[in-house]
Amino acid sequence: MATMKDVARLAGVSTSTVSHVINNNRFVSQPVRDKILSAVAELNYSPSAVARSLKAKETRTIGMLLTSSNNPFYAEVVRGVEESCYERGYSLILCNTEGNTERMGSSLETLLQRRVDGLILMCNDRNPISEVLFRYYPNLPVVMMDWAPFNGVCDTIQDNSLIGGKLATEYLISRGYHRIACITGPQDNTQARRRLQGYQQAMENAGLTAPEACQIFSNFEFSGGLEAMQQLLMLPEPPEAIFTCNDAMAVGVYLAINQAGLKVGQDIAVIGYDDIELAKFMSPPLTTIHQPTDALGKLAIDTLMQRLEKQITEPRTLELTPELVERDSVGVC
Repeated sequence: MATMKDVARLAGVSTSTVSHVINNNRFVSQPVRDKILSAVAELNYSPSAVARSLKAKETRTIGMLLTSSNNPFYAEVVRGVEESCYERGYSLILCNTEGNTERMGSSLETLLQRRVDGLILMCNDRNPISEVLFRYYPNLPVVMMDWAPFNGVCDTIQDNSLIGGKLATEYLISRGYHRIACITGPQDNTQARRRLQGYQQAMENAGLTAPEACQIFSNFEFSGGLEAMQQLLMLPEPPEAIFTCNDAMAVGVYLAINQAGLKVGQDIAVIGYDDIELAKFMSPPLTTIHQPTDALGKLAIDTLMQRLEKQITEPRTLELTPELVERDSVGVC
């Protein structure tokens, strides 16, 4: 493999002159530049990305840690992150932790060894690894996306789940439903609790009761929606409507309702949360609370770039405003 010294020798110039031409950081006369570029082409020379990164103290690489999930919401956010990285000339290294603390630690170590310029964490559980990260790498730009509470100085991007939960429940109430159940995520998950609180507030404001049996903590997965809905259907007085706190669980809810010989939108209303791409292809199409997944990924990269460029110094929390998307899974009671 050709080196910069080989190029310099063939072109009859110094290695520093070759470096100036390759990095375009100092004037070099056109005849000399042409000789160097000719030598580069003849030798098929490719500058070492590692060497350049060591010299420039940047790798133009972003790391992303993602908690394993069947939820398509994650994949759609990652797509937005990848597109934004590509547009800015950055590479993305994605590590899926499979919900395993040891694997998360190993993945984090790998990303740090790769000298990533910044890090995006998208995890739905509290993890001690995050505290180690902020303690020993305080200068590494980090953006937290989505749900978990973390101890550390970083930028956080999340949707206003309290408002989203209220919006979903108020919509069901406005359609005439009174016996409304809520299937939310894990109990130690901040966004899951906030969506549940939004549901509770909307029910209380409307003078409606929200029985404990109709408030179920699940796992934000397809299976969680299925099992929770099966549990609700066994109640002496099953609910008329279901607020599932993400669209993935709504898929499981649909299955349970269909297995019971009932129809979504007619016998039981269902509203989801996230507005994943699959939502509009469900039968019937799912009414849901919209989160802009592509915009979420882009915002994460934009925020990380601002911190890398020293445009911001203090940690920030950026909230996205949820919006209702009406489809056919909610009828009129």
